[in-house]
Amino acid sequence: MINDKNIRTLNDLVDSAARHRGRHPSIVTLEESLSYQELRQQILHAAAGMHAAGIKRGDCVAIVHRNGTPFIASYFALARLGAIAVPINFMVQKPDDLAYMLNDCRAIAAVTQEEFLPGLRRALRQTPNIRRIWISDPGENSRPRANSHHHHGALETPFAELLKHDPHRLPHVSVSEHDTVAILYASGTTGVPKGVMLSHRNLVTNCTAALNHVHIRQSDVVLCILPMFHTFAWTANVLGPMRMGIKFAVSPSVTPAKPWLKLMARHGVTLFTGIPQLLTVLAKEAVGVKRVFLRWWFFRRVRLVISGAAPLRPEAQKHFEAAMGIPVLEGYGLTETSPVAAINPPGRRKLGTVGTPIPGVRIKTIDEQGRDLPQGADGEICISGECVMQGYYKRPEDTGAAFTPDGWFKTGDIGCIDREGYLAIKDRKKDMIIIKGLKVFSAQVESAIMEYPAVAEAAVIGVPHDDGSETVKAFVVLRKGAHADRAELLRFCRQKLDGYKRPRDIEIVDNLPKNSLQKVLKNVLRTLEVERRRQGAAG
Repeated sequence: MINDKNIRTLNDLVDSAARHRGRHPSIVTLEESLSYQELRQQILHAAAGMHAAGIKRGDCVAIVHRNGTPFIASYFALARLGAIAVPINFMVQKPDDLAYMLNDCRAIAAVTQEEFLPGLRRALRQTPNIRRIWISDPGENSRPRANSHHHHGALETPFAELLKHDPHRLPHVSVSEHDTVAILYASGTTGVPKGVMLSHRNLVTNCTAALNHVHIRQSDVVLCILPMFHTFAWTANVLGPMRMGIKFAVSPSVTPAKPWLKLMARHGVTLFTGIPQLLTVLAKEAVGVKRVFLRWWFFRRVRLVISGAAPLRPEAQKHFEAAMGIPVLEGYGLTETSPVAAINPPGRRKLGTVGTPIPGVRIKTIDEQGRDLPQGADGEICISGECVMQGYYKRPEDTGAAFTPDGWFKTGDIGCIDREGYLAIKDRKKDMIIIKGLKVFSAQVESAIMEYPAVAEAAVIGVPHDDGSETVKAFVVLRKGAHADRAELLRFCRQKLDGYKRPRDIEIVDNLPKNSLQKVLKNVLRTLEVERRRQGAAG
């Protein structure tokens, strides 16, 4: 790690990397390679261009963009100006949803790509504050012009125009480690996204602590394929490497795989971060000749895999490690914790857990009354430390409700801590089902169903009834070419689960609704099921 105790802001992070590792490669893609000095210069040019366009301290600018240098340059350019980056999930293309986030944070500009312009243009009809849209890959459909759909005439211009500005004209802006540097929208239980405010200190201390916990080496090369708008990818695959001054290979997205596999082979990637669904697919593909190419060519130098963003089933972890011969460290965190809270330490992994708290983070569990629980008891996971967010943007009541009276952040996850301090995640609090006063963890039921050979995916929800009770229902996706019916799956559950935990209904579906990180959207399944039952009752 770069030995610099004066790194307190993201601006310090960039400056330190350029000063200590200036000629060393920073971001590499299939199209370009930038040294840390070159990356810093691009950031300064972008900052100068944004300043000339009127971006100032406290302004919010949306980033609707795939992984790439423009995303990184924009984020850090905004930090340089004391402005706030608002990375938005580029899969959100419904105008009302985009407009809600843009209006909520009062964004005055956006950085995007041509493929996302249609959604943004439709949203602009409802967003009077947007004055400028910078496009990193302008084509025939994105020529410089005032947007005809927007009564304020938001100007669409190439992102490259920003880079023509002289950084020497960039004014010095005093930025504090306590300043908000990013607002990330996380879906709430009501379905309305809430803006999570993260400070420079949140992000800098979190990436530093995580690096110390996992023992990253100066010779490591990191791969970034998860979306940068998600704080897991941003902290683990961008901020972490920059704090170390090491190379990070960036691909626009997880699919298609060919570009990032090529990057892995070309640059000798040693650290791979992924989500459970990706690791499951890789393990499944690693058979025969494919396994030889994956393990002994593309992944030949990978020494460590870090899994996050969703629970990793022990069976899936074992399958991946057997197929690829690489140890997996499972971690845990949330957008509200910048995001890393715990990771399995190398050499001291414990299967079925997400590891121990990283330095500077404390974790405990509480009961329904908010009382601290002893080791081994299931309760709501609470987190304290420098990683915890500043709060939800313009939502003081939601912010207050998210913390205990003594200042611990309530995650909404259920888990337990063992004698050695390892944390095991049981379920989301909102996904826990109450059957006649007894707690049923949906993750446990899903794990049992997944043991059936024909099942590829399972999602379990509690279906509410008018009398306040709930019943268990499972949605199941079968493996390609496999066959099973509802009756045999119900019989299997009778063998595997106690009576009160068994699904009363199992529905076989083609696919499950998911977000950009492939997390199953159980709220969508619940809403559909409740509506279906309401219509059935009305009919």
